[in-house]
Amino acid sequence: MPERPHRGFTLIELMIVVAILAILMALAVPAYQDYTIRAQVSEGMSLAEGAKAAVWDHWSNEGSFPADNDAAGLEDPANIQGEYVSELRIDDGEIRITFGTANANAAISGDTLVLSPVGAATDASMNWTCDTGSISGKYLPSRCR
Repeated sequence: MPERPHRGFTLIELMIVVAILAILMALAVPAYQDYTIRAQVSEGMSLAEGAKAAVWDHWSNEGSFPADNDAAGLEDPANIQGEYVSELRIDDGEIRITFGTANANAAISGDTLVLSPVGAATDASMNWTCDTGSISGKYLPSRCR
């Protein structure tokens, strides 16, 4: 009786494919998680744009940095929230962004990112630097690394 050619996959071939897929998933999931956390941190940077303008406005009009949100003309820190940001606080010109709403990833929940004015401000702008605060450096936006 002549031998028929094999059709389909053997069990070993299927196990090899599953193992390769598992390795690819093990590499992809952490990279995707870091990406989503960086996207959450970028929300805080977007919320900070209004606060940056308020700090610059106070500095240009008063010649000093605002002591708090009220002096900068902003709402109470707990009222400036986003989907992932629990508060945005002005503290002597520094902007402190705290992450930790129910939607925030546990890796950044309760962490802060601090933006500090640096150097001489001009009539049109103010330079800012990022201080990681308590947030891991790998989650910072590219302009803060």
